[in-house]
Amino acid sequence: MIEFYKMSGSGNDFILIDNRQRQVEERLGAGSVEEFVQKVCASGISLGADGLILIQESARADFSWRFFNADGSEVEMCGNGGRCAARFAFLLGIAPERLSFETEAGIIDAEVRDDIVKLRLTDPGDLSLDETITIGGRDIQVSSINTGVPHVVHYVDDLDAYDVFSIGREIRHHERYRPRGTNANFVKAIAPGIIAVRTYERGVEDETLACGTGSVAAALIAAGKGLASSPVEVRVKSGEILRIHFEKTDDGFRNVYLEGKTTVICSGRLWPEAYAQRGL
Repeated sequence: MIEFYKMSGSGNDFILIDNRQRQVEERLGAGSVEEFVQKVCASGISLGADGLILIQESARADFSWRFFNADGSEVEMCGNGGRCAARFAFLLGIAPERLSFETEAGIIDAEVRDDIVKLRLTDPGDLSLDETITIGGRDIQVSSINTGVPHVVHYVDDLDAYDVFSIGREIRHHERYRPRGTNANFVKAIAPGIIAVRTYERGVEDETLACGTGSVAAALIAAGKGLASSPVEVRVKSGEILRIHFEKTDDGFRNVYLEGKTTVICSGRLWPEAYAQRGL
């Protein structure tokens, strides 16, 4: 059996496994980690989650991680997943309250204060404001930025009624963002320094209740367009609030922090039935 924690970062839920002794690879034998992730992240027939995080040894930081979306794809960074990973490592004694961990996007710093985790992201890049792309036969205005993973931001008038799934999927696969695709965020300004965001996540291939790097992208795009300044309060679909802190520079942003609540849902052991080959 494989020991796990299940945690939520403001609505994104993750399976976290202490894999410093490579227990996952040992249990799987010839099976692939990607297939394992697909199986255990499937709702209804296994544990279910937006993603899975393996905590591993690092020679450069307190630990390193491998982050997988629910479809088994491995990506460089996930903001809410990073906050959960930091608290998980602190709870298990792997790292102190102030810690750093190694990702494909670079070294990430974090601070754990009870259930609140503040994460310092790597400096964003590829900022592009107010481009026009064609979606469903009509032109829409979007902006984009890479906050560890690529994100597109589109402002809408009626966020609650907006077809996030259909439009988000079209943006995610748009030729402008090939071959890897992008995440799509739909934003409405609520008040000065406050925005609401709904996100279609690449790799989950659906709308999620929250997206940390997407919330950061939305906040930075708002600042880039002159609509907000640090800190920006972001209301996500789960109803929780994320706070984005940053410094605006002449050519972009630096010292970007994502802050919000984490929740430990449960811990236990995954039976082999949860990730074995299904069928007769």
